[in-house]
Amino acid sequence: MNSYAVFLRGINVGGINIKMADLKNALKSRPFSGVVTLLASGNVVLASELDPAGVKKEFEACLRETFGYDAWVVVLTAGRVTALVDACPYPADDASTHTYLTLASDEEVLSELLEAGRALDRAELTRLGPEALAWLAPAGGTLDSPFSKLSSKAKYKAATTTRNLRTMIKVRDAAAGI
Repeated sequence: MNSYAVFLRGINVGGINIKMADLKNALKSRPFSGVVTLLASGNVVLASELDPAGVKKEFEACLRETFGYDAWVVVLTAGRVTALVDACPYPADDASTHTYLTLASDEEVLSELLEAGRALDRAELTRLGPEALAWLAPAGGTLDSPFSKLSSKAKYKAATTTRNLRTMIKVRDAAAGI
């Protein structure tokens, strides 16, 4: 069995509302065990004998069939979540900034996003690996930050999702317990 973290894109925003208890119940019919949901923003840890691509396929199919929407997830091994958290050069949060990780299921999309982000004025971005980059946003102004606006464009929707570093730490810790 392998431990995974699954990050859902776009739930409990924009009219797609899924209760975590309903999600957990729906996943019982799939080849997953030890399913734990974290926060209401679409973070799941689980165990499976499938590889990451298999977990992604099964998870997205479950969401589409059960909740009826175009679902996209990013799947990382528990070890990879730990490595990304450890590689992040920014603090979890301080009085003036918050740290975010944008995760991707498509390395080319993330590379394109990184290059576009580097062209923004005062964007602080660090590539953490083929599937993630870290960036800073002003406290209280995340959604208005230039990189947040860039990364929320429709062309990145199917391949990326973003989490606060504090959330990633919680997911890391939960995945370690699976």
